[in-house]
Amino acid sequence: MNSENFKQCAILSMDKLDDFESYDVLLDEPLANLGWKTHTVSWRDNSIDWNQFDVVVIRSTWDYQDDPELFIQQLKCIDQSSARLENPLELVLWNINKTYLKDLEQKGSYIVPTLWGKSLQQTELLAYFKQLQVDEIVIKPVISANADNTFRLTMNQAESLSDKLLSIFSTKEFMVQPFMQSIITEGEFSLFFFGGKYSHAILKKPKQHDFRVQEEHGGTLLKIEPEKALLQQAKKLNQLLSPDPLYSRLDFVRTQTGFAIMEVELIEPSLYFNMDQFSAERFANAFNEWMNKRSLTSV
Repeated sequence: MNSENFKQCAILSMDKLDDFESYDVLLDEPLANLGWKTHTVSWRDNSIDWNQFDVVVIRSTWDYQDDPELFIQQLKCIDQSSARLENPLELVLWNINKTYLKDLEQKGSYIVPTLWGKSLQQTELLAYFKQLQVDEIVIKPVISANADNTFRLTMNQAESLSDKLLSIFSTKEFMVQPFMQSIITEGEFSLFFFGGKYSHAILKKPKQHDFRVQEEHGGTLLKIEPEKALLQQAKKLNQLLSPDPLYSRLDFVRTQTGFAIMEVELIEPSLYFNMDQFSAERFANAFNEWMNKRSLTSV
């Protein structure tokens, strides 16, 4: 195919991925086979003319939580250009704050029990254990990625770290959940959807003496075939998302009463193309079909 005939796709990333595991390069060949030229660009680069691209796909922007307002401003600039932004800005603005879990719960989805706070107070910290009726909690910001400022705490640890916690969360909105022991004993399930269709699933487990499942923190990955109940729940959840996402990663944990939603990742989830040899090709085909449909509807 003549290079002049390629459509242009920007893969939105962070400045440097040296300390991260990113697999988006596996998209280059299958997208090229379908007539798309990929360009990895930093979301922080203000010199880019977004009009030169047909589409900008948000991918490994794993530092956006450090400057969420700047990140949103950049996405708005992209959205106002002639390039198409995926996932859509409306969906990103909804998903960037984890209070979206409230919306899903109101629609009947089963989420991990969660308490929400706007400003952490010393007197509240220990009360969370009693409210949730647990011995361990997890506290984290409502805008976060890569487990940044995420703490797993016993009551004693909460007391000893109270100064640090107050310095972080006294001016930052946060969420508190019971620590889900099954993350240690079994792991966290991630199911991936491209263009609304199920692609693949993995099980993520933390390393010994840790609770963070990300590879960067020593977590391990295993490709799995999800149980029927989990797959059905994930499909139902994906259908609740509006507008429709090009891609989604749905994270679940097993509880005594079924699978609970941990996260709905619509902004910058790793899609783990390395774990399924056909997943990058499935994404490319879904992406190409997605873009062709939108080209037709915009005519």
